[in-house]
Amino acid sequence: MRNKLIASATLALASLSLAAAPVAAQAKHHRHRVLVCGASRHARNTGTAVGAITGGLLGNAVSHHGGKLGGTLIGAGVGAVAGHQIAKHNGREHCHYEYR
Repeated sequence: MRNKLIASATLALASLSLAAAPVAAQAKHHRHRVLVCGASRHARNTGTAVGAITGGLLGNAVSHHGGKLGGTLIGAGVGAVAGHQIAKHNGREHCHYEYR
């Protein structure tokens, strides 16, 4: 009697594990759609540097002789942000979706 009970419990557990196996296999292969863009970190850093230099020069040229340092620093900060955003936006033109 005891062996029959153990055998039936083993059979029931084995059938449950086999029934759950396809569900687990399907969960592993679920793929997501991911947006991949061509803008590299190098391009964004270059845009930031060029924007900072250009903004600093422009800020220095526009400011009066008493506040040249302040104009240069503000211009460099604004130029760096603008250059970074422009480089990031230009990189989004080469985006595509991939399934991973």
